[in-house]
Amino acid sequence: MTYQFDFSSLLAYWPEFLQGAWLTLQLSAVSTVAGFIVGTLCAIGRSDGPPWVKFLVGSYVEIIRNTPLLVQVFIVYFGIATLGVRVSANTAAVVALVVNVGAYTCEIVRAGLESVHKSQLEAADCLGLSKPQIYWHVVIRPAIERVYPALTSQYVLLMLASSITSQISAEELTAVANRIQSDTFRSFETYIVVGIIYLALSFVVRIALWLFGLAVFVRKRKLGTAL
Repeated sequence: MTYQFDFSSLLAYWPEFLQGAWLTLQLSAVSTVAGFIVGTLCAIGRSDGPPWVKFLVGSYVEIIRNTPLLVQVFIVYFGIATLGVRVSANTAAVVALVVNVGAYTCEIVRAGLESVHKSQLEAADCLGLSKPQIYWHVVIRPAIERVYPALTSQYVLLMLASSITSQISAEELTAVANRIQSDTFRSFETYIVVGIIYLALSFVVRIALWLFGLAVFVRKRKLGTAL
């Protein structure tokens, strides 16, 4: 039995593919920024916070990292509705993605924070820097600079994982593909096209994060060190 490929039937749907890809990028961008903030604050709390903060952050990280993202998406989407708060599927998707990537960002950034040697803190103290200056210039910025490649990979994975939000009808790329294949009955061709689009989006996100790293981490740019 031979299968005849026919991509021509998908040409009429290219605006929908583009719209789905654009929404995927939007969900990923918002979740990346918010997740980075949440994760960094949690990393600081888990590294230098009081015991009760360390316990709460540690519990959050372990729960999120050991449960499926799909389950988290369902809990957020249906849980918010149960509380009587009506939000769109896209909003619930962003909340779930932020909660998920925040836990992974926390552990990545915490590894960077713990890599800062105590002698550097002592040297900064001898130079007369204030505690906020020491924490920002000697701890936070160098730590994030060291783990930036790992963060980049995590946020690319976040963009790919956003496809799971199609299960709550968030109109991102996978949800669009599901609708198109049900209309055209060309499932194989549809998902081949979607796979190519995701591959292109991965390169776009990786290049954007690489350029952002070059702009932020001036020292590495001057040294010519790869991010």
